[in-house]
Amino acid sequence: MTGEVVVTGIGAVTCHGGGTDALWRAMTAARIRRPDEPADPLAVMELPRINLVPDPDLRAARATRFAVAAAREALADAGLTGLSEAAVVLGSCMGEPGPNERERGGARWTAPFRLASETATRLGLAGVAHDIGNACSAGGYALGMAYDMVRAGEADVVLAGGSDAYSRVALGCFNRLGAVDPDRCRPFETDRAGTVFAEGAGILVVESAAHAAARGATAPLPLAGSGWSCDAGHVTAPHEDGEQIVRAMREAVGAAGGAAAVGCVIPHGTGTRLGDEVESRALHRVFGERTPDVPLYSLKALLGHAGGASAALGAVAAALILRDGQVPRNVPLREQDPACDVWLPQRTPVPLPHDRRRVLVNAYGFGGSNSSLVLEGAAA
Repeated sequence: MTGEVVVTGIGAVTCHGGGTDALWRAMTAARIRRPDEPADPLAVMELPRINLVPDPDLRAARATRFAVAAAREALADAGLTGLSEAAVVLGSCMGEPGPNERERGGARWTAPFRLASETATRLGLAGVAHDIGNACSAGGYALGMAYDMVRAGEADVVLAGGSDAYSRVALGCFNRLGAVDPDRCRPFETDRAGTVFAEGAGILVVESAAHAAARGATAPLPLAGSGWSCDAGHVTAPHEDGEQIVRAMREAVGAAGGAAAVGCVIPHGTGTRLGDEVESRALHRVFGERTPDVPLYSLKALLGHAGGASAALGAVAAALILRDGQVPRNVPLREQDPACDVWLPQRTPVPLPHDRRRVLVNAYGFGGSNSSLVLEGAAA
């Protein structure tokens, strides 16, 4: 598999609204949008109550509507029209459980993991459609699969990413696990107490460089590396040695010119006690003495944890950072945990050096599923 892979379009919907412009405005303002009832263990960073998809079929479930809206933006951003054979690969923690939750005890039941086929149907795409269910790393796995499909010549264009919507069952389960912070999502803070879940979708147009060049695509961003691994350990907790997290990162950055070429990291960073510490230590193993000079952008502090969409939104944020050429300041920390010895710029944006215009995006999920990928920008 040797074909070069590029990202030619991006789309997103988040709790800050529809579109990547809304996401970038929130990133550069470092402004959080709190749940309406932060003390409610079932509170979620919901999308604003707007009609994101002008679709006559209003029966489309919520996560599908998010995915279609983000996909339409990504296709428009890529300048692609009249597609019919593009593949669709989407990750999700829960798929579409809403209809089954509402109709519990009734005779009607629908398969929750149908996001890819539903999205392909609404966009008129007849290529292969894959749903990925690797928990909170699902969006990263979806992008990794798209990367491999294009490199192998199995597809010229893949719509890849993730989408997740509110699920009362999922949030109830996480509350029983004691994994929900009653305040907000506070990755790397000393007194962090878990995560806060979010709705959203991130979609990227992943394309072969040859196909993009032939149609005159403008400013493509190379998808320069992908890596994945499995802890094969605990069902919910990461392995404390972080060995497989390190392995996924090294595979991704190794394919992208090495750790020295990376100028920014978008960490998984969910706000859990063990997870943030393990990832911080793993970053030190990958970047060594350079670690204090590598800025992190903590996206979940801004958006909450969008489950299977989180890695895809991380990749969208990476593309925005590369297009702008600087890492925005983070949502301010009240006190950074000394056990999380990483650099989270909080006062001013940090320019990407001309020789380090690559962003590493990490995502980890239950079952020890780890994924990392690297996007690359043009020279300054």
